Amino acid sequence: MLPASVQQKLTSAGIEINGPHDWDPQINNEAFYGRVIAEKNLGLGEAYMDGWWNCKRLDELLCRIIKCGVEYDIKGNLRYALLLLPMKLLNMQSRSRSHKVAEEHYDIGNDLFFSFLDPLHQYSCAYFKDTADLASAQVNKLELIADKLELQEGDRLLDIGCGWGGLAKYMAARRGCRVTAVNISKEQLAFAKEDCRGLPVKFLDCDYRDIDGEYDKIVSVGMFEHVGSKNFRTYMKVVYRLLRKNGLFLLHTIGGNRSGVNCDRWLNRYIFPNGALPSAAQIAAAAEGLFVIEDLHNFGSHYDKTLMSWYRNFTKAWPAFAERYGERFQRMWSYYLLSCAGAFRSRAIQLFQVVMTREGDAREQPLVTLR
Repeated sequence: MLPASVQQKLTSAGIEINGPHDWDPQINNEAFYGRVIAEKNLGLGEAYMDGWWNCKRLDELLCRIIKCGVEYDIKGNLRYALLLLPMKLLNMQSRSRSHKVAEEHYDIGNDLFFSFLDPLHQYSCAYFKDTADLASAQVNKLELIADKLELQEGDRLLDIGCGWGGLAKYMAARRGCRVTAVNISKEQLAFAKEDCRGLPVKFLDCDYRDIDGEYDKIVSVGMFEHVGSKNFRTYMKVVYRLLRKNGLFLLHTIGGNRSGVNCDRWLNRYIFPNGALPSAAQIAAAAEGLFVIEDLHNFGSHYDKTLMSWYRNFTKAWPAFAERYGERFQRMWSYYLLSCAGAFRSRAIQLFQVVMTREGDAREQPLVTLR
């Protein structure tokens, strides 16, 4: 069974093991308890993948678990601490390791991703202002970015970590920008090049550290999470070098409330290898002496809605993928989407949009409007 202190916190959060609520976990294997105590978050996720427990509202369960702080009552051990050492001692996001997340996550099948994303294939937080529709909310997000960057026709826009090219396509077609889009995912780049055919968009298959040129505006959406804390400063120096005088830079990233060097161990192993969520303090420290932070906008609550929309779409589309990927993958992907939704709902993680200008330019403040 679970320690008494853990049980007390679960009870205070309205969680009952094998209870009647939709968010109550239903245990199918008594070995579940020992696995969670030994492996904490990793054991909880792996036990779900293996069918050792079920839950009708996994998103709400994880939200309640995080809010009551029960994870801090399950003490780690020496083995657990040693597993975290590589993230602290080594640069897990070096050039030689940077392709790991592309190969293990982004290249697993475009059709799978497109089954739950919007028509512009935005794999990042949408902006649900005055709408409950995912596609409209993603257009809202792109318009918000364009307005914050004060995009003008003819602007040279650099998109670092361009995904399937949806943002590049939108800004070229709707705002008349000349876009250079950078990525290291083979599958994403192959699709993006074809999808943007005929538009003033150039795609580069290279590490962000190897980008050359000068750009009027720079945007990075959902890529900074893969940079790693040991490279945050390097990343900012690269952007500073590439941004022309009086230019604008917008960083769109998931962020943590506390500074750290790694993300959740389950997510790190199964979804985003070597990922690390920056805190606001880490972003500011990396930008210090290089950039003026003109605006920081947190709309993390919108990621909860985005993830739940993705989950509904994924569940509806799953029968077409069941034979190819199998049940354990389905449980893994569901756990990924729903646990992340719960984390955003609990306010444990955030979504930051940060607008910056180069410190040495001393330009006038951009007209950032929060809507």
